[in-house]
Amino acid sequence: MRAIVQRVSQASVEVDGRITGAIGPGILVLLGVTHPDGEAEADYLLDRITGLRMFNDAAGKMNLSLRDAGGSLLVVSQFTLYGDTRKGRRPGFDQAAPAEQARRLYEYFVDRARAAGVPTETGEFQAHMNVSLVNDGPVTFVLDSK
Repeated sequence: MRAIVQRVSQASVEVDGRITGAIGPGILVLLGVTHPDGEAEADYLLDRITGLRMFNDAAGKMNLSLRDAGGSLLVVSQFTLYGDTRKGRRPGFDQAAPAEQARRLYEYFVDRARAAGVPTETGEFQAHMNVSLVNDGPVTFVLDSK
């Protein structure tokens, strides 16, 4: 699995003119799934994301995790994270997992986050989404489960 994580002061997802998820301070997660991924990769990434010290403490240093800072997650599925742009002008998506596998792991990731007590909002799987965010910092990391 691959995740782009951005520290945000606010973020939201809109589908067909309706907001499907919105958060204040927290992390926007763009989540991609590839063929060999399973629940172990989802658990690993969730632990890394919620434990990553990317929020400022009172001294202005990045010493606080999402859990410490009391922030929320906005999780958006994004198969294009596994797009291959090395050849030609049109990306190839052979490395992206099939929709059924990706949906199952996306929903598993979201369910595990909520079960851990992390306030979690979502986009809509396989929908055309408009994602709005205010990247705080900016702070952005790319995380892979491998």
